[in-house]
Amino acid sequence: MSEVLTAPLVVEFPFTRSLGPVQSAFLTGLRERTVLGVRARDGRVVVPPVEYDPVTADELRELVEVAPTGTVTTWAWNPSARRGQPLDTPFAWALVRLDGADTALLHALDAPGPEAVHSGMRVRIRWAAERTGAITDIACFEPADDAGEQPHGRPHDGEFADPVTGITAPARLDYTYAPGRTQSRYIQGLAEHKTVGERCPACRKVYVPPRGACPTCGVATGEQVEVGPRGTVTTFCIVNIKARNLDIDVPYVYAHIALDGADLALHARIGGIPYDQVRMGLRVEPVWTEGARHPDHYRPTGEPDADYDSYKELI
Repeated sequence: MSEVLTAPLVVEFPFTRSLGPVQSAFLTGLRERTVLGVRARDGRVVVPPVEYDPVTADELRELVEVAPTGTVTTWAWNPSARRGQPLDTPFAWALVRLDGADTALLHALDAPGPEAVHSGMRVRIRWAAERTGAITDIACFEPADDAGEQPHGRPHDGEFADPVTGITAPARLDYTYAPGRTQSRYIQGLAEHKTVGERCPACRKVYVPPRGACPTCGVATGEQVEVGPRGTVTTFCIVNIKARNLDIDVPYVYAHIALDGADLALHARIGGIPYDQVRMGLRVEPVWTEGARHPDHYRPTGEPDADYDSYKELI
């Protein structure tokens, strides 16, 4: 039985959005140590504020200032802080209903241990030392000394100097990817400069990369078939935007390539030819770099272009 491979994988991108008047006022207010909610049509004060009523979908604009103190409605202990979390020590995730609000705000609660946290406990905001107009301007919540609710519920016009009009939030997912036995064999074959697919026992089609089962017949595939290394460009696109952390000059071409003997096209970069000369039917071969586990790109073989009828079913 072949070794099943695993590898760490990170999916990361910055998410940028503009802010409407409600979200702009809320985030700018945090920068100024002011928490704003919005009044819904039924009179409830929603914190964090939303732009449209969650019940009626009406547009909402009536801003209300609430207190920086509140009550824990529910919580969960986080015994080990992770990268990017509000605190670097164990803490509780808590839903806190601020005084004057009718909904709860999710944030970190700094406490010495789970025995110090309970639903109904009074807490207050601990403001960040440097505030920029983001939810992280609330560093966390901490237990409050007071026992009663604070004054709240004042109308607010949402006007601040130098309002925040947009935010950029990094999105990141770290996980370990395990391709399974079928694709592990495929990857291991690439390390030996071989491209190995699997043949369906029913329709006899050869799939590359193999999937472990035929997508048409739904039966398991086990017969391994070496294909290529040469193939035919079935279709392609010209990339004009440079990807982050990818050392390739734009424009370049990314193509679907039907390897000889395969019944499914795979995708790869085309090199060794000006981008505006790449075409459907172009015959290509893989280019390997020293120590690489997969082809760096495909280049023209110099053969005549393939006839359209030979690859039209693989477009």
